[in-house]
Amino acid sequence: MKINALGLTTESSDGDILDVYFPYVEFGEDKNIDKKPVITGSKNKNIINLNTDLKDLLNPIKNIADAYLRLHLLSYKFALPNSINLDGLFEVLPNVVWTNYGAVSTKEIQSKILESKLENKELIIKSIDKFPCLTDYIIPEGVRIADTSRVRLGAYLSEGTTIMHEGFVNFNAGTLGKAMIEGRISAGVVVGSNSDLGGGCSTMGTLSGGNNTRISIGKNCLLGANSGLGIPLGDNCIIEAGLYLTAGTKVTLSNQTVVKASELSNRNNLLFIRNSISGIVEAKTNNKSIELNSKLHKNN
Repeated sequence: MKINALGLTTESSDGDILDVYFPYVEFGEDKNIDKKPVITGSKNKNIINLNTDLKDLLNPIKNIADAYLRLHLLSYKFALPNSINLDGLFEVLPNVVWTNYGAVSTKEIQSKILESKLENKELIIKSIDKFPCLTDYIIPEGVRIADTSRVRLGAYLSEGTTIMHEGFVNFNAGTLGKAMIEGRISAGVVVGSNSDLGGGCSTMGTLSGGNNTRISIGKNCLLGANSGLGIPLGDNCIIEAGLYLTAGTKVTLSNQTVVKASELSNRNNLLFIRNSISGIVEAKTNNKSIELNSKLHKNN
């Protein structure tokens, strides 16, 4: 399958590429982003045409343009999280100062600050990072994001997703259907349709800390406020508020058998609670069903 993309680069005064915006992508014969825009280059902006193949996405990232294309493919929802190779991403992407005027080189930001003071032009520094905000490049359809600084380019957000102020979505992660996100979706984590991540909850990613297991959350699940998840969760599961379930957590089943939480990976219809008297983590059959408020997820 052929992939053709029209890109616009931002370059430093030294000619280093800082970022690439792809307003138009042809993904095979049937998928593309609206109509191909007519754009021209300008000061520190250059037009590029990138042609690649689907099988090339299985190889490590080659350069900055390749890296930004893969992040765009995820956020345009042409590629699912964990379906393309992102090896080399951190090595390729430069650390950039993200401002209200776009990407600025870390070598040039001090002069830009001085210039803004002298000319009374407000310069707002939003972050210093390798990854920009999703909404500086792509506005996903049917999605509500209360704080756009907390969603990175490369996030995969399905229609009906609502991300509240405490929610965070990393690159190569996201939602596979409508969902309420008030917690953290770490890199590599996917959340099933009709699931609710409560305020301050966390999912364990694979970028650091030695965790090699891809965490996922099934359909119709609830992670209570300030809970945590370190195993793949099946459908119709609940983790009570404040309980952090790691792979090594000892869990007592209804028949009094004690197992590691990892042995319950991808199991459906489980309720994880901590016994308030004994402190033991227990897994019971979940007889409740999670229903999102449809009014909150009709994001038109």
